[in-house]
Order: sequence, then C-alpha cells, then structure tokens
Amino acid sequence: MRRTWRWILAVLIAIVLVTALVLWLLLRGSLAELEGEQALPGLAAPVSVERDALGVVTITAGSQADAMRALGHVHAQERYFEMDLMRRSAAGELSALFGPVAIDADKRMRVHRLRARTEAHLDEALGDNPQAVRAYVDGVNAGLADLSVRPWAYLLLRQSPAPWRASDSVLAGLAMYADLQDPDNQNELALARIRDVVPPALHALLAHDGSSWDAPLQGEPRGDTQLPDAAQLDLRSLAAAPAAPAAEADAVGSNNFAVAGALTADGRAIIADDMHLALRAPSLWFRVRLRYPDPKAPGGQVDVSGFSLPGVPAVIVGSNGHVAWGFTNSYIDTADFRREPANAAATVHEERIAVAGQGDVVFPVRETAWGPILHTHADGSGDALRWVAHLPGAVRMDFADMARAGDLDQALATANHAGIPAQNLVIGDRSGRIAWRLVGARPDRGPGCVPQGFNTAQNSADCAPWPIRSDAAPALVDPPGQRLWTANSRVVDDATLAVVGNAGYDLGARGQQIRNLLATQDRFDEHDLLAIQLDDRAVFLQRWWALLQQTAEHSNDPSLKRLAAASEHWDVRASTNSTSYRIVRGFRGDVLDAIESALLAPAKARLGDDYLPPRLAQLEGVVWPMLEQRPANLLPPGVDSWDALLAKAARTLEADLEKQGPLQQRTWGERNVADICHPVSRALPVFTRRWLCMPADQLPGDRDMPRVQGPSFGASQRMVVSPGHEADGIVHMPGGQSGHPRSPYWGAGHEDWVHGRPTPFLPGPAQHVMKLVPAR
Repeated sequence: MRRTWRWILAVLIAIVLVTALVLWLLLRGSLAELEGEQALPGLAAPVSVERDALGVVTITAGSQADAMRALGHVHAQERYFEMDLMRRSAAGELSALFGPVAIDADKRMRVHRLRARTEAHLDEALGDNPQAVRAYVDGVNAGLADLSVRPWAYLLLRQSPAPWRASDSVLAGLAMYADLQDPDNQNELALARIRDVVPPALHALLAHDGSSWDAPLQGEPRGDTQLPDAAQLDLRSLAAAPAAPAAEADAVGSNNFAVAGALTADGRAIIADDMHLALRAPSLWFRVRLRYPDPKAPGGQVDVSGFSLPGVPAVIVGSNGHVAWGFTNSYIDTADFRREPANAAATVHEERIAVAGQGDVVFPVRETAWGPILHTHADGSGDALRWVAHLPGAVRMDFADMARAGDLDQALATANHAGIPAQNLVIGDRSGRIAWRLVGARPDRGPGCVPQGFNTAQNSADCAPWPIRSDAAPALVDPPGQRLWTANSRVVDDATLAVVGNAGYDLGARGQQIRNLLATQDRFDEHDLLAIQLDDRAVFLQRWWALLQQTAEHSNDPSLKRLAAASEHWDVRASTNSTSYRIVRGFRGDVLDAIESALLAPAKARLGDDYLPPRLAQLEGVVWPMLEQRPANLLPPGVDSWDALLAKAARTLEADLEKQGPLQQRTWGERNVADICHPVSRALPVFTRRWLCMPADQLPGDRDMPRVQGPSFGASQRMVVSPGHEADGIVHMPGGQSGHPRSPYWGAGHEDWVHGRPTPFLPGPAQHVMKLVPAR
C-alpha cells in the first residue's frame, strides 16, 4: 500500500510538472522576439528595431510606410490583446471575448453603432495618407502571425484573436472618445430634467459653472455663486426624497503647461504634459522613437519621440526636435439631446452582439436624423443623441502629420484637420514660441443654435442636425505672460464659452495651483516643470482644515475632539504618511455629500424613475458660500443648524475611521494604494495578482492638485521636454512597455513613476536589436 501511494504521488507530481512546463512553454511562445533577423512582408528596405533597458523602441526606416509597418509589427507583438480590447470596447464587441458578463457594456456602446459608421466613412477617417495606415495594419497582422503562440490572454479565455483591419485603428481612436467624453451624455440630460421640475433658483445652484478657484487663460473667473434668498428658494418647503449624491468619479483629464523661451536660460520653450486616465498594466501608452526620411519634414528627416497608442499609427504626444506638444481633455460640449415624438421618422437597426458561450443577442437600435434614441418615455417619445463621435471626420489619421511639423505655425496648421477628441493642445517650438489651441472635432452648430450645456434652456429642437469641424478653433498664440496652463477647468472667456459649451469642466483648483506655481519664478528648466507636476500640496483644503478645527472648538463632543487632535498638524500635502490630509478630505466629502443630497432631493421626488444623478464638479463654488453665510433657507431639511450639519459630518467620519483602528494611524497612504492590474486579472483568483498587477504601493497625491494619483487613475504618462533639447527631457509611465507578464519590460520604469524619479525622455542605449527585412 505504501508503494502504491508513493507511485500515485510520483505520478501526480509528474503531471503537475508537465502541466507547468506546458504552461511555461505556451507563455514563452507569446513573447515578442527581441533580436535577430525577421522577414516582414511589404517592406521596401530593411528596418532596425532597437529596445533599450526599459523596452523603449527606436525604429529606423527608409520611409514612413516602412516605419509604420514596423510600428504595427511591434505593437502587435507587445500589445495585441490590449489593442483588441480598445477596438471591441468602442464597437460594443466585448461579449465575444468575455461572454454574457459584458452584454450590458456592449449595449451601452452598440447603440452608437460606431463600427458601422466607421466602415461607411472609412476613406475620410484614413485621411490624406491611407497608405501609411494600411502599412501599419499589415504590420500588425504580420506581428501577430509571427508569434509562435497566440497572446497569453486569449489562451485563458479560450479564444483566438481576429485580424486587425484599418477600421480597427479608427475604432481605437473612438475608444478614446468614449474615455474622454460621456457616451451617454448623462450630465446634460440629468440637469435638463432637473431644470423642468425644480424652482429656477435651485437649478441655478446645481448648474453653477465656476468657483473662486477658476484660473482661465482667457476672460475672468466665474467665481462662487450668489445664494438665493428665502423668497427665491427655501429647501425646507420643498417636497423631497432621499437622493444619494453621485459616486466620486475618477479624475479623467490631464495637466499641461508651458513656458516660452523668454523664461529659460537659453531661449528654449518647455512643454509639460501628464494625461490622467484609468491606469492598468500594461500602460495605455507605448514609448517609441521613429526615424525615417520624409521630404515634407525639416531637413528631409523625421525624428519624433514620445508616446504612441497601440492600434494607432502615430506618436500621440511628444517632440520631433522642432515642435513639442501635449494634451488635456477640453470638456467642451460635444453632444446634444433632442426629444423626439413617438411618431418621429426613424430607422431600426438590428445590431447582433456575438456572445462567447451562447447564442447572439439581437439588440434593436432606433435612430432618427438627429441620432440614436438612448431613452424612451412612457408616451413613446424618446431622447435622441447627436454626438461628435457619430459623424464622419471624428477620427482622422492626419494628426500623425505633427511628426513633420517644423515650427509652431506648421503645428497649428496640422491641428486644423486633426480628427481627435476635442483637447487643449499646448505646443512649443524650437525658437521658444508657445501656444494653446482647442484641437479636435467639435460641433458646428451654426447661428442661433447654442450648446445646451449645463446652464442654458436652449431646446435642440430649434436646431438643424449639425456637422462637425476642427478648423478655426479658439487659440492663444504667444501669450503676453510667456506662460500657458490647462487642467480640464474652463480655459476660455464667456463669449467663446457660449459657442463651445460646457460638458462638465473640472474644479479649477488644480489649474490655479499650476498657474500660481508658474508665477513664482522667472527662470525655468525641465526639473522645475517636473516639480510642478509632482506637487501634492492640498492648497484648496487649507480652509476646510480650519473649518474642521473650528467645528471641534465649538463642540463638547469627544469624537470631534479626537478628530481635531488627530488632524491638528496640518501638513498641507497628500503625502502617504499624512493623517490630517485623509481626515480633512473625508470631512469635506461628507459635508458636500450632505448638501448635495439635499439640493437634489426635490428633483428626485418629482422625477421618480426618470431621475438621473448629475456630476456636480463645481459644487465647491456653491457649498463654500453656504458655509460662510449660513442661510437658513438653504439648510438641509431635518438639520437644526449649520453647526449641527458640520458636527454630524465630523462624527460620521470619526466613527468610520475608528472602526479601522486608532485615528493617528489612518494615513492617506493606507487608503491610496495602487491597484494597477491587467484587465483579465479581475476574472482570476486573487493569487494571480502577484503576476498580473503592479506592486501595491502607497501613492502620494489626489484629485485636486497637480499630482493626480488614485488607486487606479492618475497620470498615465508624464512628459517634460523642450524641442531641440530632447536629451534633457523627462518622462514617467506607470506599468511597462509589454503586455506580457514574463517580459522583462512588463513593469520596467514603473518604480520611477511611483517615486517621481526622472526617466530620460529619449531612449537609452540599445540592449536588443531586431532587423526586419523585406520578405522574398
């Protein structure tokens, strides 16, 4: 019997070892080839592909088409699964990979029919140089085919990758629309419905679009709201239903800023850019340097470095030795709802959603001349949405021409035909000039047809279906102050705002902090701008700390005294070891939640099932005047006084924190822990996080300061660079270059991002060289 058990145990061990070996070989087979010589069909001449210690790729080719073919090959070998997720998320095709769990997500995007629209207008989307796009597509498919085993995530899902098409590169661009603009346009619809059922003074509070933290480039700050008196609004007299505030949204957006040559020692313009997006492993971006001859480029040569987006044949942000550029999300109004009657002329499209493991789901989409119906009411009428992303030209690959721009004027001319989501473009050139420009597709609403926005009663029924445009955009070239800054808050003056609209500008605290830091010096270098990017001071919470201390002073409640004592040392920063920051942030959040709930409760009572929670990004500009003036007519029902409201918020916070242990140990770092993982990790056992996630580091920074960092959102890249001085440039990127956990580049460079250590902008010495040659 003992011999039998030994034999069984030996067999089991052998099976485990063989299984592990097979898995290891399968994983190994989907790693990118880094060295040697490999044939790539379609090349006109050999191409060199170098990788440095961080996996940053340098492609040296004899033409743009060959460079794009090689870039496609590299993107596919390192990131094909992630590219696939982007095109599928935009097209509403995730269920074909993940099964029924993704059906609702697919319906949310399939109502926009982005694949059908892309296929119908593909030639316009490919722009003036379709050969480069098609070379990239061929390179992608060749790179996928050259892997001896399909990418590892497909093995886990028991799926096979579908080939890449030119329309998929357009869909990758449309995926960025879905990330940066709300495909449901919910805020606009929510506030429009609220406007119809509450007193005008209450709607004006909810729709107020600024605060004392405004720091626009053009025009004056909007400032805090003027509070209504009891004759205009008395919350205590309105019927109300409990209304939970909207969940805190991730800080989707970015910072960018620039200084002109007059503010540097040698006349260089310097651009800083950090784009805030959802974080994952691998990073969204892929660092690359492209070098190839081009007769339209200065000196007949393109040499551009920066961040590419796998799936798209272009460097998205970077520098080409003559011009450097970066983006922040603009939050202009790019979509309008229109109420369509039940008998409105409409076409019904039967969208067929493929679902892994079961039959297809047929999803009917009803569409009018204005756009698809997203909501249907009891009387048969519907809310139709017109969104920039629906229209031809929303994505155009011509922005890749930025790689050959020779100066600021040429870069601005390129922006005139850029089909990208509407962004704040900040540019600097080699001569020291800088500019801001609104870039990307925006509605061309025409005379008399204004954006619905957050605070206008315009009915889009008065408008004809509008086209889009990207030229003749607002701009600020060669600013008198020699400085530029944007941070997703309002940039433009009132007259321009009336044209471009407001889709939910962020609180201006971040932008104001950057503006003020830029004003403290008259000489800058790259490290000075990096220091601004890494600034984690909680400037706008200073007054909330003082308010918390005052609340405790005016109370005999022991819990408030404990909270005040734990936060007595105000260190200003969202540092990982700060208890005071965590407490003050939590106190402000509970106070805002209480007031927001009271302001929204009357609308929820009137609207019932039609109620949608809006995101009130500018609520600080309403709440702070309330706390200063303490008006009885705006006191939430059921609360005796403003002091009582503040004390209740503090007690609630103290109780929540005490449950976790001693107050003094409740640091910000304890809560702000990195959760940056591969997308498939959510469906796998917890122990796999060891291989599929970046380390669970405690992170400094937060939302309303330059160093935006949360567990799974924050700076998806950082860049500080001066055109012509790229060797002095600095970058950071979370995650790594490769999407393969067994690659040496899976997390390479991530620790520099965590700790803010400068990483060189240009690739380092080559550690691996692959030679791609024309196929015989």
